[in-house]
Amino acid sequence: MYKFISLIGLICFISYSKIEGQNISKKLASTSTNTGKVKVLNFATFHMRATSDANSVEFDENDKKNQEEAKKVAQMIAKFKPTIICVEIPPTEETDLNTEYQKYISNPNEGDSYSGEVRLIAFEVGRLAEVPQLYAIDHKMAYNYNIGGEIKNTLDSTTIKKFYSNPFKFYPTLAVNQEELSLMEKLKLGNTPECLDFLINVNADLLTYVGTENGFEGADEAAKYYHRNLRIYSNLNRIPTTKEDRIFILYGGSHTAFLNEFMKRSPKYEVVNTLDYLD
Repeated sequence: MYKFISLIGLICFISYSKIEGQNISKKLASTSTNTGKVKVLNFATFHMRATSDANSVEFDENDKKNQEEAKKVAQMIAKFKPTIICVEIPPTEETDLNTEYQKYISNPNEGDSYSGEVRLIAFEVGRLAEVPQLYAIDHKMAYNYNIGGEIKNTLDSTTIKKFYSNPFKFYPTLAVNQEELSLMEKLKLGNTPECLDFLINVNADLLTYVGTENGFEGADEAAKYYHRNLRIYSNLNRIPTTKEDRIFILYGGSHTAFLNEFMKRSPKYEVVNTLDYLD
């Protein structure tokens, strides 16, 4: 009986919270710049190097034009004035990462063990902002993107087939020819809310429509991807910070999308609008 009364009380509290929610949200929005939280620029990128990811973007990191464009991006991000920079490298490599970073600071033509977006953007942002070291926060966990093609899907094959027959029906703003976009345009598109939602959907949530009659094969694979990103988030939380710190996170887009979702509800972090720094 006591548990039943408590449940009613909880439901009433939730209902009252919904009634008051809009006013509370307005108050929070009006004071969002004075929250005392650690500000975070959570930046989505594609991998500007060879990658084992199922999907990749064509990009020649040795092309001079691409390098110049990447420097411009780094200059824009440096205006955020980060004090902490986090990259998609496992913590076990952090010492090597910072050895190469120090070489780069001394001479941007030195140190080439770390390439792609880590070197072109993270190293350059750190050099410009005079950040003393970089943090490696990645956590590797395998999961099966292709589980839907390996089992007989009797759970709900209609929904996922409908989606993949025309994804841009659900995400019309993403219907562009990537090859025609400049690096800046690709990064702007990749950091839009629509693109980040799309990446969570195609990397995890759509797998919940895949499964055998009594199985949860798709959901279990999706859970592995959530699991990996939660561990990345835990690695971020290991970094000692003060409210004066400003964190720049450079990561592949799907991880950025998950980290955004986690940090939205965080009592510690305040995520700034990435697109404000790409104008």
